[in-house]
Amino acid sequence: MTRSVVVEQSRAIPVTVEDAFSRTLPIALPVICSQWYGVIPPIKEVRNQTGDWDAAGQTRVIAMVGGGLVRETLTNVDPPRSFSYTLTDIKGPLAPLVSLVEGKWSFAAAGTGTRVAWQWTLHPKSGVTAPLLPLFGRMWKGYARIVLEKLAEQLVG
Repeated sequence: MTRSVVVEQSRAIPVTVEDAFSRTLPIALPVICSQWYGVIPPIKEVRNQTGDWDAAGQTRVIAMVGGGLVRETLTNVDPPRSFSYTLTDIKGPLAPLVSLVEGKWSFAAAGTGTRVAWQWTLHPKSGVTAPLLPLFGRMWKGYARIVLEKLAEQLVG
């Protein structure tokens, strides 16, 4: 059996937990995911979103620069603590590596602000590609650091 790889990145942001949660959940992904990082492309647009993106079961398609696509499904919304999602129907650079990504954003009081944590659980496509996931995971952590910096700019600015 192939092993999943869990990666996480976090950042303290000087806003309340409630504000961080309520403004992160519906944020425009092309605003905070606008850069290339290694093989990870920027998000170009979000398509076919169902609902206001605030309840489990809602879906949308995320289109990346270069033609990559993923289907995102909200799986849990627990205000103001966390929200979770899955990425499926993966097309593009990630497709040969993973069959499924489980993502989670968590928000917890930290000092005078909020510790915002973003986690991905990468499920390998096969035993052949599984050994590449830790390398991709290290790359993702760099990408996530930049996304969290951009998120902080949006929440504080």
